[in-house]
Amino acid sequence: MEIKLIVNGRKYTLDVDPKDSLLFILREYLGLTGTKNGCNQGHCGACTVILNGEAVKSCIVRVKNLTKKDEVKIITIEGLADNYSLHPIQQAFIDATAVQCGFCTPGYIMELYALYMKNPHASEQEIKSVLEGHLCRCTGYRPILTAALRAKELLNQND
Repeated sequence: MEIKLIVNGRKYTLDVDPKDSLLFILREYLGLTGTKNGCNQGHCGACTVILNGEAVKSCIVRVKNLTKKDEVKIITIEGLADNYSLHPIQQAFIDATAVQCGFCTPGYIMELYALYMKNPHASEQEIKSVLEGHLCRCTGYRPILTAALRAKELLNQND
């Protein structure tokens, strides 16, 4: 089947298997390997991307379900940086040393991106709530929360 996507601002027309996951399309067809396959069941959050403004687990989004939408806009971790400048959320993860192996990091960052685009002044409880859908085997979670709070500060500096 043919599908049209706008990924990180670029338009694509692809001939794909309707049973393929969005994760598979991003990684295998488009070479965007920043989105990770951690569990293939939507439990770990490593595959989180932004789909039409919403954070979704791309491993459980089937391509056949995307064709029902008028326009399919996707943002991946590769789409956040501006040329060679990191997005403030990415910078916050570095500042807070919240990146160890890095496998889960793109999913956390994309989840926070979706949250802060809707609610730049999210409470700590709201932040914790969205991060609960993600697993990390390295950091013990405290640095991730510290990064999330630092990201909020960076994004709201000019308020």
